[in-house]
Amino acid sequence: MLDKAAITANRKYLKSKKRESLLKAILNYKYFYIMLIPILVWYIVFCYAPMYGTTLAFKTYNYSKGIIGSPWIGFAHFKEILSDFQYISAVKNTLIISFGKLILHFPIPIILAILLNEITKQRAKRFFQTTLTFPHFVSWVVLAGIITNILGQNGVVNQIITHLGMENVNFLSNPDTFRPVIYITHIWKEMGWDSIIYMAALAGINPDLYEAADIDGANRWQKICNVTWPGIRPTVAIMLILYVGNMLNIGGSFDQILNLYSSPVYSVADTIDTFIYRTTFTTGADFGYMTALGLLKSSVNLVMIYTANTIVKKSGEQGLF
Repeated sequence: MLDKAAITANRKYLKSKKRESLLKAILNYKYFYIMLIPILVWYIVFCYAPMYGTTLAFKTYNYSKGIIGSPWIGFAHFKEILSDFQYISAVKNTLIISFGKLILHFPIPIILAILLNEITKQRAKRFFQTTLTFPHFVSWVVLAGIITNILGQNGVVNQIITHLGMENVNFLSNPDTFRPVIYITHIWKEMGWDSIIYMAALAGINPDLYEAADIDGANRWQKICNVTWPGIRPTVAIMLILYVGNMLNIGGSFDQILNLYSSPVYSVADTIDTFIYRTTFTTGADFGYMTALGLLKSSVNLVMIYTANTIVKKSGEQGLF
């Protein structure tokens, strides 16, 4: 009994010491904590407080009664969603486009960052970085107009094809060509911007490692494989987890598809976000149904990011959590 009492007293003493050290640390860095207050308030007001609205997914919204007074209907909205063939088609399209971007786009910024890192002349490196990053700052509304003028029915490409005596192809209204257009334009617009974080990771690699590789007689390819790649691999793993967790948002490309697609390509281009957008404006604002759609998508995203994090950790890299 004495031993147990001593252990309990020792634990209480250690807890009190931890509290004291935590309070001392907060007091020592009080100005940093004060600077965090606006950020915490912003997250509480705009991110956590609105989460109560997710209860609408299990209710039929009544304007006169509000969120709290609206009647509960259980999983009726989810049953309706999962029985909607248009939603199932949107999920399928979302996954196909997202996996396509994962395979085709995700490696390109990494390769681009490594290639830019190999350029020794700073002026040339800055020129290529600026040129490749610039498209990111042009909105999809503007780019959609440019792409339509190039690839549309009467666009530049079709005019050239017609003059060559070949059949006219509307790339944006053809289900067989629409997805390749999505992939290519997304890569062109975002590869420079996405490479910045890998360039930052490359800048953190110790130059002594490259000097040691030079002394050992390593060529450029060997230095990339044995110094550069191991140096950015943790960053690549984290970015992969974040991308997988954002796959049902099609990598944040809602604006791209919304501004480029049309009814002839709904079968291959209609994603979850565009489905929600169209449904809202065509069938009216059913808040409970729309909330259920968003909650279902967020839940799947959560499962995917957790799965990706587990796989990355098992491969020997440090995950997000």
